[in-house]
Amino acid sequence: MNEIPAETNVSDPLDAYGWSDRWSALFDAVESDDPARYPGRVVRADRGSVLAVTRQGVERAQLSTSLRKRASSLDMPATGDWLSLTRPSGHESALIDAVLPRASAFTRGDPGDSSAAQVLAANVDVVFVVHPLDGDPNLRRIERELALAWESGATPVVVLTKADLSADPEAARSAVEQVALGVDVVLTSAVSDGGAEVVRSYARTGVTVALIGPSGAGKSTLVNALLGEVRQATREVRLGDGKGRHTTVTRELILLPGGGVLMDTPGLRAVAVHDLASGLDAAFPDIAELALLCRFRDCTHTDEPGCGVTAAVAAETLSAERLASYHKLQREAVVAAMKTDARLRAEEVRKWKIIYKSVRGHDKRTGFRGA
Repeated sequence: MNEIPAETNVSDPLDAYGWSDRWSALFDAVESDDPARYPGRVVRADRGSVLAVTRQGVERAQLSTSLRKRASSLDMPATGDWLSLTRPSGHESALIDAVLPRASAFTRGDPGDSSAAQVLAANVDVVFVVHPLDGDPNLRRIERELALAWESGATPVVVLTKADLSADPEAARSAVEQVALGVDVVLTSAVSDGGAEVVRSYARTGVTVALIGPSGAGKSTLVNALLGEVRQATREVRLGDGKGRHTTVTRELILLPGGGVLMDTPGLRAVAVHDLASGLDAAFPDIAELALLCRFRDCTHTDEPGCGVTAAVAAETLSAERLASYHKLQREAVVAAMKTDARLRAEEVRKWKIIYKSVRGHDKRTGFRGA
């Protein structure tokens, strides 16, 4: 799996996958009684085990008993993680005794009823937010995925695919740039190969890039363009709803010619917010800056007096749609946090009890009994 391309001029498998002095120091800091332990990186995470690249090649590895006992769902090894591995005598596969601290982690909330968060990608340096231009760009979805990408700790780059199907690709790029503030926006076309070289320039030896975006966005086609070969199957999107057929079904690391590592991800049918403590401000820097003008530090940017954000909407220097998108993501983040944070949930209940008592007290004083 994933032989090192000759163009990388790297002989050590770990170096090809991004091993550096930083990871070496973190590996040395792991407390272990096994002097024979060795490092590896997860190239694919399967249920119950992982495939990890090591200096000896690609190995199957499982969690050690001690790690399984102490690890939470977010601590479980994901594609891109760096590991400390051991191979006890008599074991057919390696054991994972530690997951090294992550430089970044792309997570999302479970799109179902569960409140557990899922780690989609670890130690990604650049996240390509891929969206097709076979129709008007979905600015609200791009805002959402930019917030998630910023929250991961990686640097997002918006890649607009299928530019050949757009009536005015430059106008579409301009519209995206209005919401992707401070983010590079690249136009690509599978027909003309336009933009592929620009996308390739973000990947170099030691850099890991990942692709996210809706099904049918052309991620597999972009992977093939980056690799210079047809590695992943592609299919036409369904005519009924314009959605793809999820031809990519696993997350794996792929070495790129010329250096760099690419992580391809399946289409995300339900992008759910998990935690946007810093990602929201990074994705909406214009609102974050306007908030500094608000009279109240805890302004919600709804109906408070002296709000710099709503004043900008009134002055038409900030679109009402963008503020509504910000509020929607903010609400989703609070709901997601409440699912897993009992303290926050209790505070929310307490707040509404106070509001309810206040309203009831006001009604008793005024004699108002409702409808």
